[in-house]
Amino acid sequence: MLPKKITTAKVPPLKIQGIKTKLVPFIAESVKWDGAGTYFEPFMGSGVVGFNLEPQKAVFSDTNPHIIKFYQDIQTQNITSEDVRRFLEAESRKLARTPADKNSYYYEVRDRFNESPNSLDFLFLQRSNFNGMMRFNNKGMYNVPFGRKPERFQKALITKIVNQVAWVESILKGKEWLFVHAPFTDAFAMMKKGDFVYLDPPYIGRYDGYYDAWCESSASLLAKLAQNGPAGYAFSMWYENQYRKNTHMQEWTNGVLVTTEHFYHVGAKEANRSKMTEALVVSEANFNLRNESG
Repeated sequence: MLPKKITTAKVPPLKIQGIKTKLVPFIAESVKWDGAGTYFEPFMGSGVVGFNLEPQKAVFSDTNPHIIKFYQDIQTQNITSEDVRRFLEAESRKLARTPADKNSYYYEVRDRFNESPNSLDFLFLQRSNFNGMMRFNNKGMYNVPFGRKPERFQKALITKIVNQVAWVESILKGKEWLFVHAPFTDAFAMMKKGDFVYLDPPYIGRYDGYYDAWCESSASLLAKLAQNGPAGYAFSMWYENQYRKNTHMQEWTNGVLVTTEHFYHVGAKEANRSKMTEALVVSEANFNLRNESG
């Protein structure tokens, strides 16, 4: 299956801070795997890496239940790309009627979602909020403010989102994919020899309220499980920026480390939208030697 040549990655319908779209070609060319086992992604987030790699068998999991439910709904055809078109066309008219400075309709949808979550409202919020953030308070309530663009859902954007959902629909046909609401430890309990896991956990020192807490002990446990487990792995993490290095990388000693420069455009704080050196640690047996210049 890998290395799969990817020059430009496609973007899934849920855009999330820290999305790896521009890093997908770098990740794909750094990894080799025969695809005979199961691909795991225990920190699914946007799912951009797995969706572009398109393994035959996969388990995508996340502690955020709304992400998992969204893709479960597409997989079961509970929502379709045409449902998304009709919904966004109707909601866009309501959104456009209220002022940019205090868009009451956005907050009406947000309240509705927090009271009774559903995938279409989740998509609407995620594509009209401030700066593509995904953030929840300690009670699990979605609390990202409005993006101040009442005319956000123009025809071209709606078509783009619909096409992104249709792309996911096409990928899922004939695939053995499972979407699971679970912690990363559950995914590791399922892995066996011949499987491969891509790891994109929350960045240590850059917590943004994605859904739940991520701490040093969780990060250390992840390092131990991946490096001592039966599956091959690739681990993404920030390596350094102009201010400091990530000392957690010292816990990843069993694989091959390659780096690349990356710029984050999505984030609530200006300080989190700067140039950064991104690291990828790949298990030795799964490292693609053709990318050893990284």
